[in-house]
Amino acid sequence: MEQLKTIGRELAMGSQGGFGQSKEFLDLVKSIGEARSKAEEDRIVLSEIDILKRKLLEPDIPKRKMKEYIIRLVYIEMLGHDASFGYIHAVKMTHDDNLLLKRTGYLAVTLFLNEDHDLIILIVNTIQKDLRSDNYLVVCAALNAICRLINEETIPAVLPQVVDLLNHHKEAVRKKAIMALHRFHRKSPSSVSHLISNFRKRLCDNDPGVMGATLCPLFDLITEDVASYKDLVSSFVSILKQVTERRLPKSYDYHQMPAPFIQIKLLKIMALLGSGDKSASEIMYMVLGDLFRKCDSSTNIGNAILYECIRSISCIIPSPKLLEAAADAISKFLKSDSHNLKYMGIDGLGRLIKISPDIAEQHQLAVIDCLEDPDDTLKRKTFELLYKMTKSSNVEVIVDRMIDYMISINDNHYKTEIASRCVELAEQFAPSNQWFIQIMNKVFEHAGDLVNIKVAHNLMRLIAEGFGEDDDDADSKLRLSAVESYLQIMSEPKLPSLFLQVISWVLGEYGTADGKYSASYISGKLCDVADAYSSDETVKGYAVSALMKIYAFEIASGRKVDVLPECQSLIEELLASHSTDLQQRAYELQALLALDARAVESILPLDASCEDIEVDKDLSFLNGYIQQAIESGAQPYISERERSGMLETTDYHSQDHHEVPSHALRFEAYERPKPSSLRTQASTELVPVPEPSYYSEAHQPISTSSVSERESSEIKLRLDGVKQKWGRPSYQSSTSASSTPPQAANGTSSHPDVGVGSSSLKPRSSYESKKPEIDPEKQRLAASLFGGSSSSRSDRKSSSGGHKPAKGTASKPPKENPIPVQPPPDLLDFGEPTATSVTATDPFKELEGLMDSSSQDGGSTDVMGVLYSDAAPVTTTTSVDSLLSELSDSSKGNPGTYQSQTSKGPNSQEALEKDALVRQMGVNPTSQNPTLFKDLLG
Repeated sequence: MEQLKTIGRELAMGSQGGFGQSKEFLDLVKSIGEARSKAEEDRIVLSEIDILKRKLLEPDIPKRKMKEYIIRLVYIEMLGHDASFGYIHAVKMTHDDNLLLKRTGYLAVTLFLNEDHDLIILIVNTIQKDLRSDNYLVVCAALNAICRLINEETIPAVLPQVVDLLNHHKEAVRKKAIMALHRFHRKSPSSVSHLISNFRKRLCDNDPGVMGATLCPLFDLITEDVASYKDLVSSFVSILKQVTERRLPKSYDYHQMPAPFIQIKLLKIMALLGSGDKSASEIMYMVLGDLFRKCDSSTNIGNAILYECIRSISCIIPSPKLLEAAADAISKFLKSDSHNLKYMGIDGLGRLIKISPDIAEQHQLAVIDCLEDPDDTLKRKTFELLYKMTKSSNVEVIVDRMIDYMISINDNHYKTEIASRCVELAEQFAPSNQWFIQIMNKVFEHAGDLVNIKVAHNLMRLIAEGFGEDDDDADSKLRLSAVESYLQIMSEPKLPSLFLQVISWVLGEYGTADGKYSASYISGKLCDVADAYSSDETVKGYAVSALMKIYAFEIASGRKVDVLPECQSLIEELLASHSTDLQQRAYELQALLALDARAVESILPLDASCEDIEVDKDLSFLNGYIQQAIESGAQPYISERERSGMLETTDYHSQDHHEVPSHALRFEAYERPKPSSLRTQASTELVPVPEPSYYSEAHQPISTSSVSERESSEIKLRLDGVKQKWGRPSYQSSTSASSTPPQAANGTSSHPDVGVGSSSLKPRSSYESKKPEIDPEKQRLAASLFGGSSSSRSDRKSSSGGHKPAKGTASKPPKENPIPVQPPPDLLDFGEPTATSVTATDPFKELEGLMDSSSQDGGSTDVMGVLYSDAAPVTTTTSVDSLLSELSDSSKGNPGTYQSQTSKGPNSQEALEKDALVRQMGVNPTSQNPTLFKDLLG
């Protein structure tokens, strides 16, 4: 403890130059204190920042000097300037073994950094090490830093050590560990949910400080879940009783009150536990009564405990004796000369009248004094009390007082609140219709546009509907009273826009209803409003609509309508208005004047503003027209939901069912481009048709078109797991790939070889996009306010699961059923595609001279199919002799082979057969066997 006092004296004397503080530091503190303006202070601080930046860059700074620099950085940061350039030095100081330097470093770091700062990670290891220190002062410093710096992510790193410190032999460490766990609970309740029992255990700690620290997390826990802590009521009552009996050490007394802050926290907890629970409340009666008797009301702390007792009594189920004790305490507060105590008395009285409304009558004169007090906060609190005390017998006095106060203040926020309360009390306790209209007029006139627009709409609806009774005469008198009062108010030079909207609407609906005022008179008043507030388009719109109603009612009743010149000029002006709303209203008024009585009566019936309007959401009146259009051949409407989901459920382009009309959007992919005469080499796997099927078809004479059709139905691209580029992002299992065979340059049909595809022909992708003598006046006012018994008053279209396809984006192609044939083993894997140069010359003509002139049939030309095969090199090799043998056998053993009709070029059918055979064997004669190539060429 002596060491702790020494450290405290050193830190306290630091600003006085004690313990070797430099002259620069003293001059800094002195100059900042003597600065006469903020600009001068900023100049001093900026100069100090420059000095510190230079000094902190010096090597081998003595530790005492560094400690002073850190304290000077704290001064800079506290004055609102950035000292981030020195943060790292404060972090380094927390690593020092010297206790004074370490505590200085922790102090600076907790002031400089927040829990999400990047440098926090550099402190976690130091905190972990200091939590294991044998020096409890070091542990306390680390626990202090934890409460300020540890965030939700770093809680697990220190939580086990903090829990172990709950059993530390030093009470200061246990207290700070409780505080750290409380911090963890506030930051991340789930991380300490399994440690809640530790708070219950520490409530029985031998040290009052640890017990008092435990009350704070328990208060938060009880606030969240009262039922789980009902068993602790007797424990809290017992602790409070021991405190009031002065069983705690004298060191916990404050102004001769035993541990007042522990008492206040216990009273707050008891208020939560006793709310609505009679058995728990009865346990508290005795200790609460002792507090009322023992509290010293001559000190502020004693009055604070009394006030907390009153709050607790207002929350639990109190006994009559406790209510009397609370009323006596409130009486003392209200009779005090201190505004603070009067405020507490008014607040306590407002709480107790909910339980016993008669208590307010005992203090009526004191309430009137507070209502006339110059202290604005006390006056507002008194109005809140009067608002709770309002009933039908005193509503006129209270509302008049509120309106007078509203007129006298300039605080728009509180003026809005007072206005809404006046409206609410007037609607609920209005003694007469005329009084209600007068109060509403005052509120709109003085509160202006601060009144919520809903209040205006409610007023208009109330005037239209009446007071919910079946007395039509009373409703007519209400409307006439409103019209007369509004015609008088319109002479005011300046009225709020919202009030003018209400006036225009009421005059338009009921200005001529009783016949007292003519249509010309009302329309003239409305034109005056539109001219006087020409810059307010909303007011002008209401005025034009009111004129339309006036003229419509006149036309419907069969009377002649004489449009005043000023009204005519207003209409002409609005016909050319830049506001489309005003322009439309003017055209509608002009069109209305040309209609007959029957049509006008249908359009604007008299007093129909409250009639229910039935809206046909399905537009069923159009059913006949739609049916007629469909019978005439029109397409039925497809809803948006169906349109957005159609691509997933409907096959737009199934060849077996229907085709897309030519005028409709096409959703299938474009056709694949036709290859050139020399076909592009490919890397995509193709599944060749099994050999027996191939040859059986090859033996029949076929045309060029039949070959193309057969190949388009048999040659299939393997696209399993390949991402689809067209339409919705997906993966498809198979798709068809076909190409039209081009004409060879020599006039013969050059058919694509089996096993050849083009991976370069990829599908095109779409774009993503706050006691004087009693005078008679006060007595009369009090009689008005408290005349009877007071009663308390309780006051996104989701899309269809998928996105709509973008325009021009192709939909997912339909999956076609693959040909049910067993594919042969995959012998081809070509890797990346390689570009093949296209030559303009006919390869057959170039090689004609190289062929043996004694060739009698297509056998020699079969070599051409081999030579011009588009297969890429493969790694499989075969012997020359076996290849020659198979080539010769296949060429000679098929007497029925299709022969070309032309005299030039290779035999297409036989070349196709030989090429398939060579590919199945995995041989590329031109790249793997150059010797064979030479031999074949003679």
